[in-house]
Amino acid sequence: MADISVAANPLRVGMRIRKTPSPCSMVIFGASGDLTARKLIPALYYLHRERLLPQGFSVIGCAKTPYDNAKFRETMADAVRKFSEQPSSVDDASLRSFTESIYYLTDNFGESKAYNPLRDLLEKLDNERGTGGNRVYYLATPPSSFPVIIGHLGSTGLAAPEDAEKSWTRVVIEKPFGHDLESARELTTVVNSAFKEQQVYRIDHYLGKETVQNLLVFRFANGIFEPIWNRRYIDHIEITVAEDLGVEGRGRYYEEAGLLRDMIQNHVMSVLSLVAMEPPSSFDAVEVRDEKAKVMRSMRPIDLDRLDDFVVRGQYGEGWIRGEKVPAYREEPKVSPESTTETFAALKLFIDNWRWADVPFYVRSGKRLTKRVSEIVVQFRRVPHMVFGRKTSNPVGQNVLAMRIQPNEGISINFNAKFPAPMMEIRPVKMEFRYAESFGGEPPSAYETLLLDSMLGDQTLFNREDAVELAWQLLSPLLERWREDGEKGLQRYEAGSWGPEAADRLLDRDGRRWHRL
Repeated sequence: MADISVAANPLRVGMRIRKTPSPCSMVIFGASGDLTARKLIPALYYLHRERLLPQGFSVIGCAKTPYDNAKFRETMADAVRKFSEQPSSVDDASLRSFTESIYYLTDNFGESKAYNPLRDLLEKLDNERGTGGNRVYYLATPPSSFPVIIGHLGSTGLAAPEDAEKSWTRVVIEKPFGHDLESARELTTVVNSAFKEQQVYRIDHYLGKETVQNLLVFRFANGIFEPIWNRRYIDHIEITVAEDLGVEGRGRYYEEAGLLRDMIQNHVMSVLSLVAMEPPSSFDAVEVRDEKAKVMRSMRPIDLDRLDDFVVRGQYGEGWIRGEKVPAYREEPKVSPESTTETFAALKLFIDNWRWADVPFYVRSGKRLTKRVSEIVVQFRRVPHMVFGRKTSNPVGQNVLAMRIQPNEGISINFNAKFPAPMMEIRPVKMEFRYAESFGGEPPSAYETLLLDSMLGDQTLFNREDAVELAWQLLSPLLERWREDGEKGLQRYEAGSWGPEAADRLLDRDGRRWHRL
């Protein structure tokens, strides 16, 4: 497909839309599940509408739910209308042409015999739609099914391309990759028995968000920020991933996962590594992922003998969200009334390298917090000497750089300015950049970016096995300690608040406080 110019906004003039992938089929295991309906199919629809999918692109949904092609297409069309981030932009003609490329297989994909009909359908699509033997296998199933499906793809020969010179096969694995360090290593062994590392795409949708990607551009495409991006000028860094939702009917999953596995081990650690990494020699998958892994190798182990100085674990009680009373976590469906699963965690982490020596990274994430917001905050050090001294009546604040990941993606910088008056008064002011305002329209969803990258063979925004294992290596001892402690140390917080008071004390002890979001 030829490149297309986009000229709706002056800042887009001269832009070229990226190339399209080679023809392929995408096989989604767990196709009747929530992730497929809410994220994958709407994202693929928008790629189709923007003409970024290749000619003949086909989707094969695989699950036990007894659908046929017509029923599955109808269900997915409803999903696009319901879960689209831009519902007004969904049009019937493009949706109809998109769903015509969707197929469905009902079977138990935990058994090897289910893979014969899959092979037959893939070969049929190769012949009829010209998909060229290229396949993306997307594991949207519960994590316990990952090794089973990967094992069957390997043993039936579907993991390998039919002709390595002309075709390719890839597998996209959803988080969480493992339950702890040991299980992550076991899963890696299974994956490596069927696929080569260059075929494996461990997805963390946070890495597909525009602001997260822009973090690299912000740091490495501007000359003014990188020279001050170090311990000499930065006092500390905060990363917050807050949700106002509860477990939303996923009580059984959450009882096994908890907040640390669900958010910190993947989303937060991935963002932290991008904030802290050294400049790669190029924006290449190997170079970028090498630098991310170096950050993880430099993480200081959490001191389990001084746990209260570095970690807060919380669980929400009942409270109010947007004017509605919500139940406590222990009252949620399929949650034990004596559960000690954490729904909030805050950690003070250090990176022991030259750039970040003694700079604390405060990270926090939780459910049923005040609002849904994800933000990186860089707090700079105070000026070494205040030349205005007693001439100003207000204390002069520190400069703050805030990168909003969601919602309202953008960047703001707080700095001090003279108040217009015949005396020296200093006030903080803010300079802001918002994606939607500057470039027009909403940025693509994270899944649009990452699904397209998986088809293009670009692994830059996907996690590599060493970084995943290093994150588990840091956090598994903490998980084991919490399991042993049970109720001990578990802090309660009211739903609708910003978490336990102990999270505020984590910073208070250092003479700091969380940036107001």
